[in-house]
Amino acid sequence: MRKVLEYWAAWSALEFLGALPRPLARGVGVWVVRLAYALRPGLRKVALFNLGLAFPEMTDREKRRIMRQLVRSIGWMAGEFSQFPKYTRRNIEDVVVLEGFENFASARQRGKGVIFLTGHMGAWELAPFAQALYGNPLHFLVRPIDNERVDELVNGYRCTSGNLPIDKNQSARAMLRVLGQGGTVGILMDHNSQGEEGVFVDFFGRAASTTSGISRIALRTDAAVVPGFIHWDENMRKHRLVFHPAVELARSGDEDRDVQENTLRFNKTIEDYIRKYPGQWLWVHKRWKTRPPGEPPLYPF
Repeated sequence: MRKVLEYWAAWSALEFLGALPRPLARGVGVWVVRLAYALRPGLRKVALFNLGLAFPEMTDREKRRIMRQLVRSIGWMAGEFSQFPKYTRRNIEDVVVLEGFENFASARQRGKGVIFLTGHMGAWELAPFAQALYGNPLHFLVRPIDNERVDELVNGYRCTSGNLPIDKNQSARAMLRVLGQGGTVGILMDHNSQGEEGVFVDFFGRAASTTSGISRIALRTDAAVVPGFIHWDENMRKHRLVFHPAVELARSGDEDRDVQENTLRFNKTIEDYIRKYPGQWLWVHKRWKTRPPGEPPLYPF
């Protein structure tokens, strides 16, 4: 019964928001996220703590301002997600503009495949969706939602523009196949990594357990790793999807050292973008939860 109710709630929410005009859907999305944050004070506690770790000089007033921007950003993304079936190649330019696309195009021309390196920035669900509508569909790594029907519903929206999901729990072989065919794989790389896959590299001045899989696959396949992030441009009143030049990979011949160095470079790219748009990153995640052996937990709750 619980799974049926979860599916009904997800379907109803998407149907309701999707039936609204885009500006109203985005506004209702913000209201819903505000309510969710009010009902889950733990999320706010994590976000404020993370901001203190990343920006120790930041005042409480500045942290609260960033939190308001974050709530707005997530709410707008919820509204945009509901509108996916309405977006086409003809109207996507009214919503998302591309910048630096030549960086992605030149990487793809190498024929070794492209790893689209990104994070939970801005309306992150909109980035691969828009990229596909612009004529460049990709495969994206995703952790399946526990409720299979909700997972199918959400991925149905995600794939409307031509993208295809890869189960994060069974990703290595699928990624190698896609990259071997010269395709593109999108990966959100800014969450805490658990288990043997993670390596500890700097992130905002602190060791953060970070997935090493991207570096290992890039070294093995010679795929280009192209950072791409989406953010809301206040002047244009549109989302801006920015592609950066491919990250130059360290290749010393020592695989472990190269994996460590390349993972650090990927983290630095993500950190630089967060510093530029701090109000559009998902601060509610316990990014520094996993600690190096012997180091006590950072989070006191």
